[in-house]
Amino acid sequence: MSAPHQHQQPQSQSQPHPHPHAEHVQHEQHEQVDEGGERYWDGRYGESDRIWSGDANAALVRETSQLPPGRALDLGCGEGGDAIWLARRGWRVTGTDISGVALERAAGHAAEAGVGDLVEWRRHDLAESFPAGEFDLVSACFLHTYGEFPRERILRTAAAAVAPGGTLLIVGHGGWASWQENPHPEVHFPTPGEVVEQLELPEGDWEVLVAEEHERIQEQPDGTPGTRTDNAVKVRRLR
Repeated sequence: MSAPHQHQQPQSQSQPHPHPHAEHVQHEQHEQVDEGGERYWDGRYGESDRIWSGDANAALVRETSQLPPGRALDLGCGEGGDAIWLARRGWRVTGTDISGVALERAAGHAAEAGVGDLVEWRRHDLAESFPAGEFDLVSACFLHTYGEFPRERILRTAAAAVAPGGTLLIVGHGGWASWQENPHPEVHFPTPGEVVEQLELPEGDWEVLVAEEHERIQEQPDGTPGTRTDNAVKVRRLR
């Protein structure tokens, strides 16, 4: 499937270099991390100084702009675009990713943006461990990856981490991009309704605010504009 860090548009390729803010990244390995996944994503981020644009996901901006700042958890935070956007709006953010390379880069971007003290970066393989605590916002944008990945279980754990009155936002792909000819027919992209069902939310404890598909423009590999259908699920915990 597609990358769990597809937060923004790709940038041009260049050589990587160590980041001076690497010491701000906390490596939490309560259980053994899937080295295959870690190596893959460290290698992916190591291909360039910047993979994504640094802008926040449009769906995150649209769905959270009116929320009062509190504690936020960004799952699969990549280079930190979403986490930094939230921090600039007054949120205290925990950003987590499987890639230490991505987290070190994100810490540097946060420091450059002047919000380094508002974001805590933690390394987790979400299939093995999950950040502790309760959060007013839990965001899982494009939490897809290759191979075996217990996405449904992780999203249920994410729901359990939402504090009463808080919000869970899940943004994902609704299918392959317009220029891709279904390269993996065995892959199923869940609909918004299926995502809600997979969360197994206790009746009366949650309110479904958004469960819909939306189309967006995404640059194709040749630089021309293409289209992609994504979906968004936004639920609020009542108690």
